[in-house]
Amino acid sequence: MLPRPAAGSLLGIETLELKDVYRILGDAKRMQRRARPMLRERRVALLFYEASTRTRVSFEYAAKMLGATTTVINATASSIEKGESLIDTGYTIMALGAQAIVIRHPSSGAPQLLARHVDVPVINAGDGMHEHPSQALLDALTLLRHKKNLKGLQIAIIGDIYHSRVARSSIHLLSKVGAKVTLCGPTELVPEVAASLAKGLRITRHLEEAVRGADAVMLLRVQKERLAGQKIDLHEYVERYQMTAARLKLAKRDAVVMHPGPIIRGLELTAEVADCGQSVIVDEVRNGVAMRMAVLAKALGKAK
Repeated sequence: MLPRPAAGSLLGIETLELKDVYRILGDAKRMQRRARPMLRERRVALLFYEASTRTRVSFEYAAKMLGATTTVINATASSIEKGESLIDTGYTIMALGAQAIVIRHPSSGAPQLLARHVDVPVINAGDGMHEHPSQALLDALTLLRHKKNLKGLQIAIIGDIYHSRVARSSIHLLSKVGAKVTLCGPTELVPEVAASLAKGLRITRHLEEAVRGADAVMLLRVQKERLAGQKIDLHEYVERYQMTAARLKLAKRDAVVMHPGPIIRGLELTAEVADCGQSVIVDEVRNGVAMRMAVLAKALGKAK
């Protein structure tokens, strides 16, 4: 039997207890007010098997703002490309002094596998179509900056739920805190089985129904590279599911528009919506640093 992951690891939202969700959110709020170099002389490895801008840079900034040193390891610039296994790479990084590993990997379950073979905390920065826990947490933090409470909020998640690890983590988190979540999109991108991800999920094929009365509208990128072989007409998608200013008016007047990025203007949403006063897309990026500071502090036993 493989050992349990090291204390402080963040591998997913599904297995995270509600008290831990709120503890991390509280830590992130404190980090936004005042960040101290509490991780001096700590070493964090950023192991990225997939290209990333927002996630990698925000983890790097977060670590450095806390005083830690970082090493970025890209699959195309290391022995990984020569065939070294994930576990051997983990052993090597740990032997070189890494005290925490942040990993993004195209295969679902890779962070969990690594976490059971190394003795340092592992943080999942996105694994395949499985989860992206820190993104869900920073989205919750963003919501709390605009709403008094998460419980009871009506959230519409629109777009490619099937391929989205962000959607999975967000669904688990929002369900844990008592929000009411509606999923919306074509059958190919929002299969009926998606309703089984958490209790109380609702699915609709009509964007107007999903948005009406919503406190927040979360849009997901339609990843063209993942639509090969699927009968998705992008022109029809735009007609039926693109967020426009007129459709946004169906939501509550103080509803916020969210998107984990990168956004595709003219596909998931219009430029008018992306730049409107209700859009908190830039806030999400900004809040990512504070949230990842909280995650790293927890991983290295310095959260307070």
